[in-house]
Amino acid sequence: MTYSDTICALATPQGIGAIGVIRISGSDTFPIVNRLFKGKNLENQSSHTIHFGTIRDGEIIIDEVLVSLFKAPASYTREDTIEISCHGSDFIIQKILKLLLREGARLAQAGEFTQRAFLNGQLDLAQAEAVADLIASDSEASHQTAINQIRGGFSKQIAQLREQLIHFASLIELELDFGEEDVEFADRDDLKHLILQIQKVLVPLIESFELGNVIKNGVPTVIVGKPNAGKSTLLNRLLNEEKAIVSEIAGTTRDVIEDELFIEGIRFRLIDTAGLRKTSDTIEAIGVERTKQQMEKASLIVYLFDATEIQLSDINKQLSEFNSPYILVGNKVDKLPSSLKKEFDTTYPNIVWISASENHNIDELKASLVKKVKTKEVKVGDTVVTNLRHYQHLSETNEALNNVLEGLSMNITGDFLAQDIRFALHHLGEITGQITTDDLLANIFSKFCIGK
Repeated sequence: MTYSDTICALATPQGIGAIGVIRISGSDTFPIVNRLFKGKNLENQSSHTIHFGTIRDGEIIIDEVLVSLFKAPASYTREDTIEISCHGSDFIIQKILKLLLREGARLAQAGEFTQRAFLNGQLDLAQAEAVADLIASDSEASHQTAINQIRGGFSKQIAQLREQLIHFASLIELELDFGEEDVEFADRDDLKHLILQIQKVLVPLIESFELGNVIKNGVPTVIVGKPNAGKSTLLNRLLNEEKAIVSEIAGTTRDVIEDELFIEGIRFRLIDTAGLRKTSDTIEAIGVERTKQQMEKASLIVYLFDATEIQLSDINKQLSEFNSPYILVGNKVDKLPSSLKKEFDTTYPNIVWISASENHNIDELKASLVKKVKTKEVKVGDTVVTNLRHYQHLSETNEALNNVLEGLSMNITGDFLAQDIRFALHHLGEITGQITTDDLLANIFSKFCIGK
């Protein structure tokens, strides 16, 4: 496999549909398609134009198509690119692909179009990874974050940090060339000030990963409580559908029930569980054990209790066992005497009162879920780190800069300072792809779909 040949792939999902789009990219794109296309001579047409005609195998018409032309470098890959829009028959699509292969193209590898865009300088590595995030985005927040990264918001910040560091690194490297003359080109106070300024940008990026991970992957949110507390009813109210079986018989829910809820662009992966209690029923006991496992994995716990049947001491005991952030939710508030409610409010001022059966205060609970997750408000254009690889390299960069600061305080020699600055530059370069390995690229682009 080389990156100079011409590749082709289906760019739309497989399966019968109204339209299928086949993408071709490479130096021989126009000659290859021209030999199959009956219509205008594509090589004589302008870039960014669309032409109607037929794809033929000799004199046999395979399909009537539209071909979109993108001439290098004004294309996604910066190579000559054509997209054939044909009817979405599997037979037609496979026939056209076979004809393209016969004429000299080869099937693209996973993510190869985007990989070529990166290798040809159309995108940096962070932007290329954001393409995959955009395709996978399933909420307003994940979509906005991916769009911002594709447009280069994150990359520009990294590039600016790296450029500032490179200037000082070059001065320190110059000092090493004149080591015997005891000269100092890089002012140590200026270097310290620069690193502190860089960390003011770097640390918020690192801290944003917690929220970024939530935006990208959703929030595993487990609803727990004793049997008949109203967990299944609450799940149904949140989802606005009868997802879980509701019964007055305790222990109805014996297995984990999952579904997704989107609130203000955040995806909550809701998990309804078996009631927490000791039981001699073997099946229910398995359900209770699974509840405890879900609690260990959850990022957020909604602890629901029946306000008419629980003591404050019981709540205290249960809350002490939680290792994750939680929201305390009191159910059946419509049946609770005001004096008892006041006692609960005094002990737990952040309690959320609802009546699941009456659909009361469900919106307030949803607002509490969002508030618990959004540690800060993210505005359009804000940079949020959603990629674990980026987070790791940012953390390594910050550690290297801390080592530089420590070295400056100890007045260590320039060669040791230069080494730590090189580490910081290396990790920043790994994010945007200025420093890469074949294994890294193979791992990143293998996660893409074939036609992207």
